[in-house]
Amino acid sequence: MVAIYYVMIVNVLYFTIMGLSYRSISTIARRTKYSSYNTLSGSELVPPVSLLVPAYNEELTIIENVYCLMTLNYPTYEVIVINDGSSDQTLSVLISEFKLEKMANPDIRGTIETQNVRGIYHNSDYPHLFIIDKENGGKADSLNAGINLSHYPLISSIDADSLLEKDALIRMARMYMENPEETVAIGGDVRIANGCLIENGAVQKVSLPRKIWPMFQSIEYLKAFLGGRIGWSRMNGLIIVSGAFGLFRKDYVIAVGGYRGGYPGEDMNIIIKLHRYMLSHKLPYKVAFCPEAVCWTQAPDSYKIISNQRKRWGRGNLKNMIENRGMLFNPKYKVMGMITMPYNVLFETLNPYFRITGLLALIGYTLLDMTHWRILLTFFLLNFLSGYLLSVGAIVLEEIAFRRYKKLSDLWKMLLFSALKFVGYHQLGVLWRVQGHIQYLRKNNSWGTMTRQSWKEESKAA
Repeated sequence: MVAIYYVMIVNVLYFTIMGLSYRSISTIARRTKYSSYNTLSGSELVPPVSLLVPAYNEELTIIENVYCLMTLNYPTYEVIVINDGSSDQTLSVLISEFKLEKMANPDIRGTIETQNVRGIYHNSDYPHLFIIDKENGGKADSLNAGINLSHYPLISSIDADSLLEKDALIRMARMYMENPEETVAIGGDVRIANGCLIENGAVQKVSLPRKIWPMFQSIEYLKAFLGGRIGWSRMNGLIIVSGAFGLFRKDYVIAVGGYRGGYPGEDMNIIIKLHRYMLSHKLPYKVAFCPEAVCWTQAPDSYKIISNQRKRWGRGNLKNMIENRGMLFNPKYKVMGMITMPYNVLFETLNPYFRITGLLALIGYTLLDMTHWRILLTFFLLNFLSGYLLSVGAIVLEEIAFRRYKKLSDLWKMLLFSALKFVGYHQLGVLWRVQGHIQYLRKNNSWGTMTRQSWKEESKAA
């Protein structure tokens, strides 16, 4: 019975968050369609931004990514690529492509402690491009090094395997400009680029992935970003801004000590720290989500790579919950303390254990004749139906506001994979999270291998 009540509560919460997303979608759709982004992209009133791009062994994608970032529709910004001690040719290809030279006396203003910076490279022909070469210290350490060099009051973290839509940054800046005093962070929407046609550092034709693993992740991302983060943002309870694309006020990031190094989950950790800081100092603030600001990223396309990624996410989530357990049910932290943190502990971190024990209990009851097999079947069907409706709900949000997938066949494919993910993929997600927790207890902090394709290879496949 506990398992049934747990599933009921989980689904009520999921549908409540989805409902909040639906309450916001008409406003988002109007903003997407009618806002004058082109006017803003040439305005001097738009705040300048430092784009921080951590890169570790990204020789296949980094050049196209940098060219993409250097051609955004935005008036004033700089691109800072941080080479985190790559063992491949990441630094070499950057130096060769942009004819960079090592700076003699770089202007490093920040004081956040990082691994040793070996050099900063620049070319006056590209006045807003800087390359930091440093010893390996992880993604968080790279972001902190980028903050130390950055020259502007806003910073944006962007993954080196990601491509921003040309107006993504200006859309995010518009949201910031609506309430610059209180907005401390804004998250962007992350979409799967596998299967898309990519030319000159931009997605020219949107298509769904052709491989099964990225296709499952496309459905997963739609549900998480459109079905979840819009709703959480509405109540100012957003606990994560994706490391692939986010915008932050630099002064507050520095005030909380920068990014936490040495462990995965830095994108969640920085948002929790910002919530804690603002609430502890009784400062009005907002952590927002901008679904019309889109970043396209390469998704893992093999079992080994996706399993390593999900185990890493599981370790990061568990560590963040343990480190910040003092916020749980603490009214001092308002929505974060009373809703977001308890939700994440009970229905995200501990979710695999409730599901496994609940399933075993129901099977045991059936085998011991303590309940009828029809009850077990009904439980499974209701669980499947609720999960499927949540995925379909996210697809409907996509169709209402954005309609990026133009082909009818893409819509049918999304509906099909929304059902198929409950046959194997969903169960693997539970397994990977448990394995991530075991790695945490064993103090296994390895990042895992992430093999990428060049964008040209991805486009050929498309």
